[in-house]
Amino acid sequence: MSSTALKVDPPLARGTFVRLAPVLALTAVTLAACTADDAPADLLIAGGSVLDGTGSAAVSADVAVADDRIVLLGDAAQAGVQAADTIDATGLVVTPGFIDMHSHAELDADHGRDARAFLYQGITTVALGMDGGGSADVDARMAGWQADGIGVNAFLFVGHNSVRAWVMGMADREPTGAELDELRALVRQGMDEGAHGLSSGLFYLPGNYAETEEVIELNRVAAEYPGAIYDTHDRDLGAAYPPFGYLESIAEGIRIGEEAGTKVIFSHFNAQGAHNYGRAHEGAALIEAARKRGVEVAGAHHSYTATQSNLRSYTIPGWAVDGGDTAMVRRFDHPDTLKIIDAQTREMLAIRGGAARILFADQRPDLNGRTLQDMADEWAIDAPAAARRILRDGNAAVMNLGLYDIENIRYLAQRDWMMTCTDGRDPGPARPVTHPRAFGSFTKKIRDLVLDEQLIALPYAVRSMTGLAADFLGWPDRGYIREGSAADIAVLDLEHVQDMATYENPHQYSRGTVHVLVNGAFAVRDGEATMALAGRPILRGGAAYDGGH
Repeated sequence: MSSTALKVDPPLARGTFVRLAPVLALTAVTLAACTADDAPADLLIAGGSVLDGTGSAAVSADVAVADDRIVLLGDAAQAGVQAADTIDATGLVVTPGFIDMHSHAELDADHGRDARAFLYQGITTVALGMDGGGSADVDARMAGWQADGIGVNAFLFVGHNSVRAWVMGMADREPTGAELDELRALVRQGMDEGAHGLSSGLFYLPGNYAETEEVIELNRVAAEYPGAIYDTHDRDLGAAYPPFGYLESIAEGIRIGEEAGTKVIFSHFNAQGAHNYGRAHEGAALIEAARKRGVEVAGAHHSYTATQSNLRSYTIPGWAVDGGDTAMVRRFDHPDTLKIIDAQTREMLAIRGGAARILFADQRPDLNGRTLQDMADEWAIDAPAAARRILRDGNAAVMNLGLYDIENIRYLAQRDWMMTCTDGRDPGPARPVTHPRAFGSFTKKIRDLVLDEQLIALPYAVRSMTGLAADFLGWPDRGYIREGSAADIAVLDLEHVQDMATYENPHQYSRGTVHVLVNGAFAVRDGEATMALAGRPILRGGAAYDGGH
């Protein structure tokens, strides 16, 4: 399908780029918290073009910050507001800090705690515990962040895969009644401790072993808590084996939220595989139909055409992993079983474009930056045998190049329910080749889809990264530039906004992010990271974690 056929006019965009222009008249502002007669504000961001996160056009305004809050949006001189520190934002764009709705930021690791890869994109908040991987021990993780410090705000989901593995291991069967009670108790623990909802990775193991009804039952526990969200890496984005069905998978995700009574968000929503190029509108239609009947359904996506996951999920059928990796290796050593596994591995690789499209992003230096086909050629064996040889030493991180279609990405970016995510991690220097999305997703969306292609307007794109996410999360005081909101703020120089990370050289920070404030503290100033750890764990409902809820 051609780009012309896919292009629509989203609200606020109308297919053209809205240029920023100063607004000469502003609504009169009253400021009780900070006047010329009171203590000065800590910081004044003066004269910038402010995009407030609502999707409205930019206005020329000053933004004042005191402690961790925005205390003025307006004319500082007219309001008599003074500040101890002032930055000149003339010619720059001031936005709310961006919210990454699906992240794997390594905030618990020394190399990832400062979150520079995210901050240089203007990201001030990240979602974690995704793809079903979130522990039920939410309080313990948040307490660790509070004690050690983190560079961005972070919020958590409790993961279906995590609790299922804890209770049932890698068993391919339904839970017993007692096991289901244990699963419910773990989900309830995570929700009690502040999780935003239940996440699933039904593509991954052991989540893929679960029937729909099991996930609904666990999501009913989450639904007991106001504002709960079901976040899903659904069962089949188009490249699962055996196929569940791209559209059937979306319908299942909607059903799990609708029957349980939660909101639903589809992680990194897109259609995978060349056979699904140009089909994003079909999946989007299911979401829009659900929204029309009152289900609060949304999605998040990034602008890259490669995925990142693991070799086992891409090359070994789920039945062969029943019982775990040890059982899988035993099946590798059974000649008759091996013939079936290898035949299905070939089918799995064909769906993904072949072994040359599977690029290692693993910590093992002999694999990193090479394809599965490279390894097969070096060892003079076929690709299934190469995959098995690697998996005997443990699973491996891989990218699948070209699995997403750029036309689908463009179409989805124009949906008014589509948020933005990185789906990324900065794994540190041990992996020279990794997915560039952790370093460039938000910047790339602005650079490609707003500034270069003029497909969507800047206010519309910024809303997808800020206010839209905050509204979905039910946060009353983040995601917007307005008085009383948390001072999570990004200041951008549009002339220099550029994602620098590539597949060949991913460890490059985005450019054009001049300043970033996290809870009122500079995390980036004049284009340089301050190494401040001003982020906070965020509980369901938007309150900051205080160690005791």
